[in-house]
Amino acid sequence: MSYPRPLTPEENLADAKKGLNLPRIVVICGSTRFMAEMTEADMRETSAGNIVVKPGCDLKSPHELWADPADAEALKVRLDDLHRAKIRLADEVLVVGDYIGDSTRAEIAYARSLGKPLRFTHPEVDPDA
Repeated sequence: MSYPRPLTPEENLADAKKGLNLPRIVVICGSTRFMAEMTEADMRETSAGNIVVKPGCDLKSPHELWADPADAEALKVRLDDLHRAKIRLADEVLVVGDYIGDSTRAEIAYARSLGKPLRFTHPEVDPDA
């Protein structure tokens, strides 16, 4: 007798999102130098009916939360982990900007390793194009 295999966490998440009748979830990735473009992409994706998640902190802009270099370094690690969680949650990745740095390149590789579809506002910067 054959038994059904247990669902993977990814399959459980997909089933839960279907059961909740959630719209498509799009995560925005890119250098924080493109925060204005990310905000524009967020508005466009939201108006198209998608749930949007994106970076919430721009460590390149001054703020008391990361004024101390040690605090900034620790926060960067936590934010990278948080953004990978956003990628796992998302149905699709939208990469914003005409430049791909090391962090964004790592996010793209991570998304591809999970089989997430990717779109680029500037397809010519796709590292795998």
